[in-house]
Amino acid sequence: MRTVAVVGASLAGLSAARSLRKQGYDGRLVVIGDELHRPYDRPPLSKEFLAGTLGEADLSLETDDEDLRAEWLLGARATGLDRTERAVRLADGREVRADGIVIATGAVARTLPGSESLAGVHTLRTLDDARALRDELARGGRLVVIGGGFIGAEVASTAYALGLDTTVVEAAPTPLAGPLGARMGGIVSTLHVDHGVRLLCGVGVKGLSGERRVDAVLLEDGRSIPADIVVVGVGARPCVEWLEGSGVELDNGVKCGADGRTSLAGVVAVGDCANWYDPRAGAHRRVEHWTGARERPDAAIATLLAGGAVEPGVPRPPYFWSDQYGVKIQFAGHAAAADSVTIEAGAADDRDVLAVYRRAGVPVAVLGMNQPRLFTRWRKQLAAASS
Repeated sequence: MRTVAVVGASLAGLSAARSLRKQGYDGRLVVIGDELHRPYDRPPLSKEFLAGTLGEADLSLETDDEDLRAEWLLGARATGLDRTERAVRLADGREVRADGIVIATGAVARTLPGSESLAGVHTLRTLDDARALRDELARGGRLVVIGGGFIGAEVASTAYALGLDTTVVEAAPTPLAGPLGARMGGIVSTLHVDHGVRLLCGVGVKGLSGERRVDAVLLEDGRSIPADIVVVGVGARPCVEWLEGSGVELDNGVKCGADGRTSLAGVVAVGDCANWYDPRAGAHRRVEHWTGARERPDAAIATLLAGGAVEPGVPRPPYFWSDQYGVKIQFAGHAAAADSVTIEAGAADDRDVLAVYRRAGVPVAVLGMNQPRLFTRWRKQLAAASS
C-alpha cells in the first residue's frame, strides 16, 4: 500500500493518521480537511472556549514535536470518490489517488429551516461557529437555546455563567431521554431549573421572527419567546453526501462492520460519520463521541493494513461526558438496552448520583454525576463484561 488518504482532519482523522504510523505504515499519507484549521479539540467549544477561559492555541490536538510525515490538504472539501480510479475528488478540481482510504468526514450541525438569513442565529460545531457565538455572548442579551441535548445544555450552562438571560426549548417531554432514559434525563436536566434557566419541554419550535436579526422564537403552542441570540442544537447529520454513487454503502452514515470496514475493499470509516456494527446489540450504531473518535481508528487501521484479514474485536461500550453548571456528567453504555435503572450511590436531589442501568439484571450502562471514582470503577466492569 503506497498511498493512504484520510478524508477528514478532525480528531478521528488525526487518530487514524497516528494509528497508521504507529502500526508501521511508512508510505505516503495524505490528510484532507474541509476546514482551514489544523486538528482541534471540539468539546471545549461549548464550554471553556465559549466562556473565554481557553484560547485557540489550547485547542490544538497535535503536540509541538509531532511529525506524522503527512501531506495536509486543508480547506479542501471532498466531493466524490471514484472507486475505479481509487481517487478522492476535491471541490477545487484536484484528485488524490490512494490505495487505502479512511473516511472521517464527521457530521454537520442541523439547522432550522428559514433561519439562514437572520443574524443572531447560530449552530455550534466548528471553531468558526464558536468564535462567532462567543463574540455575541460577550455582548449579553436574551439567549434562547433550541434543543435540550448535551450541546444545548452546555451552551446554556456557559451562558448562565456569563450572566445572560437564558431559555432552553426542548420538543421532547424530557430532555436527554434518548441517551440517558427518561428518568435520569429528567434528573440531569433539572440542573437548568436549579440555576434559574427557563426550561420549556414538550413544545416544538414553529419558526423565528425578525427582519434582518432574530428577535423571537415562535413556539407551536402560540407562545413567543423574545431572543437576541438563538442557538440551534437539534443534532447533527453525517457528512456522507460526497460518497453517493461510490459503491460505499450508506445507512445513517457509512455502514461499517465491527472493525470499520465498508462495502468497498480498501476503504474504512471512523468517527461521527461511521455507522459501526455493534456485536453486543446485533445492530449498527453511529457513535458521536470523542472517545470513539480517538479509540476506534486503531481497529479500522488494523483492518485496512491487513486487507480485512484480521478478526474484528468487540468495541468498548461508548463513553461520553458533559460539564454543566459545575457538575461532571459521565455516561458509558447504551441506556436503550436497559429495562431498569437503580441509583447505587448519592442522591438525585443533590445532583450527586451513580446510577446503573440493567437488562435482565445484567449491567448495560452507567451514569455518574460528580461521581468520577465510582463511575470509573463501574465503567471498567462494564467494559470487561462486554468483551
